Amino acid sequence: MKNESGFSLIELLLVVVIIGLIAALAVPSLQRGIRAAENGSAFSTMRTISSEQVGFFVKQNRFGRVTEINDTLRVGTSVGDRVIRGRYTFEMNPIEPSDEELRNEYTVVATSSHPDGEIYKYELNQTGTITQILP
Repeated sequence: MKNESGFSLIELLLVVVIIGLIAALAVPSLQRGIRAAENGSAFSTMRTISSEQVGFFVKQNRFGRVTEINDTLRVGTSVGDRVIRGRYTFEMNPIEPSDEELRNEYTVVATSSHPDGEIYKYELNQTGTITQILP
């Protein structure tokens, strides 16, 4: 017999199966970690918006629209009446509030768009209370 070196087909298949098992265990954990980080970032952005609203009210005698707050903070990209940061869309409720509506109260809603279809939704009001609406 010749002296042949290398791996047999069985050894290669065994390595591929082991790598597949490790990936099957690691990928869901990684996705959960990414989702938790995105949710934490959205929650933090909501707190920042709440703090900025206080300063805006002192200067303008009304609360600011989400795009006006974004002009100061640069928390995301303004697209029309919304601000997009990562997978989250921040918008006012109603979408285009009047100055009169903003003198008394505001509501900012952050909605996620995850590829798996699960939707996360947070709501911030003029008292600074952040509530998780979905899931």
